[in-house]
Amino acid sequence: MGDEQVERRDIEALLAARQELGPAYDADLVQSFADRVERAVDQRVGATADRRHHREMMERRQMIFQFVLGAASVTAAIPISITLGVTGNYLALLIAWVGIVLVNVAHASTMRRDDR
Repeated sequence: MGDEQVERRDIEALLAARQELGPAYDADLVQSFADRVERAVDQRVGATADRRHHREMMERRQMIFQFVLGAASVTAAIPISITLGVTGNYLALLIAWVGIVLVNVAHASTMRRDDR
């Protein structure tokens, strides 16, 4: 079935059918309408659960990527720091560390922006 919607006109149609058919069909009409309402609620709940699951998966992936980026940054920073520190290139060392920090901060800030 397509997108199940229960609208005011559906309730009006139910009441009109009830008047035409009489009290003998009340239970069947109400049951049919109740089934339709239940399907509509199930669809909305399912869609909400799907969106929540997708959002949680994306957050988990972003957290893993942030961890990997941090670990790779530290791994890259060690030989850079040793090389530049031993050779006395302290300005280059400072620039390298500022760059590494900025990359990590920039990525972390995009993750926070996505949460809003």
